[in-house]
Amino acid sequence: MTKLENPVLMATIGGAQGLRGEVRAKSYSADPTALGDYGHLHSMDGRSFEVLEIREMKNIVVIRFRGINDRNAAEALNGLELYIDRDNLPDDELEEDEFFYADLEGLEALDDQGVSYGKVTGVFDFGAGDLLELKGPGKRPVLIPFSEASVLEIDLESGKITIDPRAAGLVDNPDDDPPFTADKPKKKK
Repeated sequence: MTKLENPVLMATIGGAQGLRGEVRAKSYSADPTALGDYGHLHSMDGRSFEVLEIREMKNIVVIRFRGINDRNAAEALNGLELYIDRDNLPDDELEEDEFFYADLEGLEALDDQGVSYGKVTGVFDFGAGDLLELKGPGKRPVLIPFSEASVLEIDLESGKITIDPRAAGLVDNPDDDPPFTADKPKKKK
């Protein structure tokens, strides 16, 4: 059994595919078929999975693991999340403005005046662009856009990101016009 120090979610297994023990999975890597390139995949219960074959099928991948040889064994994996350790991700392939989501989690979000808006507790993409979840002590989590306008600088070494709270929607702009209100009809005299 392997305990990962800094787990990064790489895939979630769906259902069985065929009779030979293959499974359908949702891959979270940029290249879905690269799941086998990171070494063994691990579940949080300590099991380890070696990818023997992988192929792309529409918006999922079909994977055959060592030791999973029939449909029943494949069906038992339904819903299992597979992880690798952060150290297995290739840093040298990243561009200067690219980051792994796992590297952003835990960074403190500050504005240019040093005011803290909490720490990044998650990175999400619901289809309209990436969002950072910020959570401060005693505060409810908030989502801000992960865009150049909202996130001005990312400094992994110092463990912080600099944000524009107005662009991120965290504070109101006092210079904005008041919200639209319908005119009340005037009474005729």
